[in-house]
Amino acid sequence: MSTLELDTPSSTLSLYLRAATAKKSGNITGGALPPLAVTLNGVQAKPKKLALYRNLCGFTKGPCMPATYPHILAFPLHMELLVSKEFPLPLLGLVHVRNEFTQYRSIGNQEALDIECYLEGPTDVGKGKEFDIVTKVSIAGNLVWESVSTNLYRCKTAVEEQKKATTSTFNADAVHNWTVAENTGRRYARISGDSNLIHLYAFTAKLFGFKRAIAHGMWSKACAVAELDSFLPNAPFKVSVAFKLPVFMPAQVQFQYQQNDNGVEFHVKDSNGEKPHLAGTITVL
Repeated sequence: MSTLELDTPSSTLSLYLRAATAKKSGNITGGALPPLAVTLNGVQAKPKKLALYRNLCGFTKGPCMPATYPHILAFPLHMELLVSKEFPLPLLGLVHVRNEFTQYRSIGNQEALDIECYLEGPTDVGKGKEFDIVTKVSIAGNLVWESVSTNLYRCKTAVEEQKKATTSTFNADAVHNWTVAENTGRRYARISGDSNLIHLYAFTAKLFGFKRAIAHGMWSKACAVAELDSFLPNAPFKVSVAFKLPVFMPAQVQFQYQQNDNGVEFHVKDSNGEKPHLAGTITVL
């Protein structure tokens, strides 16, 4: 595996500029992505950004960072992988379809983290090719948090798309109404570095075929985890989500959840509680 060892995180703005000007073939040689990895040791959260993140996503102040925050710290490493000369797919146009993280123990606000990210896949699906960015976060050599972010590259494959018939037993214990402001994408981008144009303004989103700017999926996931903070155990747990229909900003949406024997099932739906935007689970390990 080819590993890029960083001393400091790169500017995500400069990485997006590289992505916008890079020429990518879109062809995956040999059916597998190149064995790329990137590492950065001694990463610490910046208190001001951490406070802004808590405020935007609804987390209360505490001695440990929100369980979703390691994704923010790892995001520049994700970008390094995606703009690498060896990575054959264009960054702009990739669709984030799923995200799963496992927290093995709480992480203090100022603990120093060693982060490693690498690529896996792809897998052919009906809509194209899916691949994973795997992230592992360690403290003093011990794994404390890991995640898998699954992205879709739209292209023709030999796989026929199949609609899954599912029978849901979900019956919400509670429903909360969220107001998603028009500037949510810009606020999240300033904190996370995820300045993809589809999230910023209506006119920039229209360049990619969207009628208005859409909310970041990881912002929606963070808000869901913040809402369910009282259900998060001191034991290891996993939070898995699938991103469904985009949330066009501004918007009114419903957050619904149901507690079960091993955790919580939750959904973000439109203002009528019908069209799905996000579906997820919290599982106690």
